[in-house]
Amino acid sequence: MELIHRNLLIGIHDALNETFFEKNKYADKVIERLLKANKKWGSADRAVVSGIFYDIIRWKKRLEYFIGEGAKPGNIYKLILAYLLWTDTKFKRFDEFDGIKTADIQAKIKKGKVPTKAIEFSIPDWLAETFTQELGENWEKEMKAMNEQAPTILRANTLKTNAQDLITELENEGVKSFRVKNIPDAVQLEEKKNVFLTSAFKNGLFEVQDSGSQLIAEFLDVKPGQRVVDACAGAGGKTLHIAALMQNKGQIIALDIFNWKLAELKRRAKRAGAHNIETRLIDDNKVVKRLHNSADRLLIDAPCSGLGVLRRNPDTKWKIDEAFIEKIKDEQRQILQEYSKIVKKGGRMVYATCSVLPSENGQQVSLFLKNNADFNLVKEKTILPSEGFDGFYMALLERKN
Repeated sequence: MELIHRNLLIGIHDALNETFFEKNKYADKVIERLLKANKKWGSADRAVVSGIFYDIIRWKKRLEYFIGEGAKPGNIYKLILAYLLWTDTKFKRFDEFDGIKTADIQAKIKKGKVPTKAIEFSIPDWLAETFTQELGENWEKEMKAMNEQAPTILRANTLKTNAQDLITELENEGVKSFRVKNIPDAVQLEEKKNVFLTSAFKNGLFEVQDSGSQLIAEFLDVKPGQRVVDACAGAGGKTLHIAALMQNKGQIIALDIFNWKLAELKRRAKRAGAHNIETRLIDDNKVVKRLHNSADRLLIDAPCSGLGVLRRNPDTKWKIDEAFIEKIKDEQRQILQEYSKIVKKGGRMVYATCSVLPSENGQQVSLFLKNNADFNLVKEKTILPSEGFDGFYMALLERKN
């Protein structure tokens, strides 16, 4: 790796400080703002800054072990130093590093072994306990996979192109990519690039969407001409995929509790050429009640812990706790119970999360089926990070005639 200079390390420091210690500041948005504010940085510098930033978030607990104390305002530089020593990265010394003794840090690094699994995999102690309880011994394999850097996966927008043509189009713009096995519309970049600057993106030929996430809309088994409700649509990644699978025929109603997310969905839909989407803000209970017994298909992409997508969002593990997970499970139960009434008799719905915890996934579906005899389980699927994807769960349920 090239020599890391002072201005890059200062940028990394400030971004980490914001991510760790400012409420509601999330890593993806923080790094995006940092890179936008430093337009003079070249592509190599930007890649180095982003890589080190995410790696330090990912390995925070292990780095804290190396420096002998927890992360707190004022010692972020120690975390950076420990990371640079651990990865044997060359850096240009500057004042903030002066006075920090490296001998103790290097001794722990050379020792190799760490005292606990939580430190080894760099997760909070409570999360190591939760994984052990819910996943058994398999959690270490899954956490190892989630500590790897996520690849960039695109979904070819079949309203305008296909996966093979998208690969050709991107190659013409200097971006090399290849097909993802068994995921029909998925294209993976050979190396990280800012694909949002390409004309292919501006022309709506693709969306950035993990392979596992792309399986959810497929699982819903939509048909052109149906009425489909996406009950937790957010900014519309899966909504747009559903529109493509429906070939713009039929109606999609995208619901969310945040207006700004629906505004982003509308902007994305316009770029994608998806014309069969109507957005509705859930600002009272009547919005959902008006849709009772009306949908051929319903997607409930439920709020969840996000513990299946730590490759992509490693800061999640430092921002949530046990109380948050209990709260989110309550929300999941309420949403599943209330929104399921949108499905008409004979219709189908998918309950999905981006979590690997059975208590957010199959256990929620089992409880729902126990309390709702008019539904039955058609099939369910769990995608694990160790399989090379982000972690997802999906269950296809049918409302009996």
